Amino acid sequence: MTVRSRLTLISSFTFGVVFALVAFVVYYTFVITSERIIFSDLQKTGLLSAMFYLEEDELSTREHNRIRVDFEAEIQQTDVKVYDRSGRLRYGNGQLRESATPAMLQRIRDEGRVRFKTAGYYYYGLHYPDNQGDFVVVVAADHSFFAAQRNQLLLTMGVALAIGLLLIFLLSYVLSRIAYRPISSVIRQVNQLQAHNLERALTLPRTKDELHELIETFNGLLLRLSENFVIQKNFINYVSHEFKTPLASITGNLEVFAQRDRTPTEYKKVSETVLTEVSQLEHILNNLMILAGLRTDSQGSATYRIDELLWDVMDRIFERWPEAKPLVGLDISVADADRLVVKGYRNQLQMAVYNVIDNAVKYAQGKPVAITLAESDGALRLTVQDHGPGIPPTELQLVHQPFYRGSNVGNTKGSGIGLSLAVLICKQNGVAFSLASDARGTQVMFTFRQL
Repeated sequence: MTVRSRLTLISSFTFGVVFALVAFVVYYTFVITSERIIFSDLQKTGLLSAMFYLEEDELSTREHNRIRVDFEAEIQQTDVKVYDRSGRLRYGNGQLRESATPAMLQRIRDEGRVRFKTAGYYYYGLHYPDNQGDFVVVVAADHSFFAAQRNQLLLTMGVALAIGLLLIFLLSYVLSRIAYRPISSVIRQVNQLQAHNLERALTLPRTKDELHELIETFNGLLLRLSENFVIQKNFINYVSHEFKTPLASITGNLEVFAQRDRTPTEYKKVSETVLTEVSQLEHILNNLMILAGLRTDSQGSATYRIDELLWDVMDRIFERWPEAKPLVGLDISVADADRLVVKGYRNQLQMAVYNVIDNAVKYAQGKPVAITLAESDGALRLTVQDHGPGIPPTELQLVHQPFYRGSNVGNTKGSGIGLSLAVLICKQNGVAFSLASDARGTQVMFTFRQL
């Protein structure tokens, strides 16, 4: 059963139950009130009958005539009987053939005033002592007219219930379609989503209701899924692209090497070449897996000294770029060693700093690179300044994207992953990262929170 059908049935059922309860209260109130009015009228008629039949000798003609007028007006549809002490009928208009039983008369004498009803009549009995004797006045009214009114009320409420249920069903159906229309729109948009267009947000009118909050949450999920798909796609593209060169080099060297016997020196040279290419493959793969969120730092978050991390990075830089050693200047302007302690994932931050300095040396084109570690406003600032060609202003916002390389890098080899990986690592470790560049060079700044 669809949600629309369920809402329609629930609203119709709710209306039916509420209407039935209200109808029962109205019907019960009508019956109780009507019977109270009927018995009140019978009481009044009984008193008038007693005065009309039994007080004629004690009232003036004028007063008796006035009572006669009221009496005749009251007994048009009422049966009146007056019984004496012996139970004999003394007065009455005789509209009802049935007479009161002795037990009924005795009960009236005992209780003074009694009202009751039978299958077809309402009765009111009145004990009326008089100077002429002890009398009992019994008045009765046919309740066929009241029964007709009651049945008419039931019929009216039944018809109203049927019409109301029909109207509520139709109205609920229409309203449910209107209310379900945004959900239908969402379903259509979701069915149109594919792996290549997950970044396309679902659209709905800004109603500020629960559905809009759900769509905003779902759009956030789609955005994260889209980012993951992009990362996975880039991961596959990069692996297929970047691994070709090292693998081709390894394969070529081994194929050439296997063509004839080699000297120990040649064995050593080929082994070193293969190990270098394998190490490069491992380095690329590690960077990619961290960028894709497929690997975390096994050492976890801990305290470490930023200057020691920086020296380790410089050793790796000079090992890779020995010719750059005289061009790189390192200045640590923090006198207190305790101020150099920070907390985070050391291996990740070391990779981020290495990538930035490696980029600076790589693209400096033989020009100096200045690295400064200083304390400012309660934080440690590590600044890497090169004097290379810089990044074009139109591309400055794109360098954070994975695998993006500037248009002015020329023939300099690179993967476009180093800077984006550094940005991601800084974000995960709570380290502020900033980049500024112009034609005179590029400056990257890491800001570490001190303990």
